[in-house]
Parts: sequence; structure tokens; C-alpha cells
Amino acid sequence: FLFVAFALFTIGAIGAMTRKNMIVLLMCIELMLNAVNLMLVTFSTYYGSGDAQIFVFFTMVVAAAEATVGLSIIIMAYRNLKSIDIDMFNQLKN
Repeated sequence: FLFVAFALFTIGAIGAMTRKNMIVLLMCIELMLNAVNLMLVTFSTYYGSGDAQIFVFFTMVVAAAEATVGLSIIIMAYRNLKSIDIDMFNQLKN
């Protein structure tokens, strides 16, 4: 499971660094969060402790809130700019 989690995190990190689409960027961030959750559950099961699984629950709540806020920002940006390109977000500063 650790190799799967490492592969998921690597795919998410590469996608977050190379993609210009904001929706794909949010999906890559979610992929990285899920990889960390998988790693936490793996270590929790290996050591026989349930502490990390509780932490995973709170991480999933934060990820859901991040997706909600992120999608609302994307919708607002698309209404104003007619694009969801990350480079266009600099225009929102003015």
C-alpha cells in the first residue's frame, strides 16, 4: 500500500506542477490528499493503533471543504474571465 500511496502522491504532484487548468489542479491536490490518507491508514493498521484513522477522517473533512471553496472560486473566476486558466487569475488582483 505504501508503493501505491507513493505513486498516487507522485502523480498528483506532477499534475499539480504541470497543468494549467484549475479543475485539474484541484483534482491533483485531492489525489495527493488521498495518497496521504492511504499512507496514514496503512501505518495505523500496521502498528495496530486507530489514532491515524481519526486523523484521516478530519483530513477528509478538510478536503471536502477545500473542494467546495475551490469550486466556488473557479465558478466566480469563470464568470468574470470566461476562462479557468491559472495564468488568468492574476487579473483578479486588480
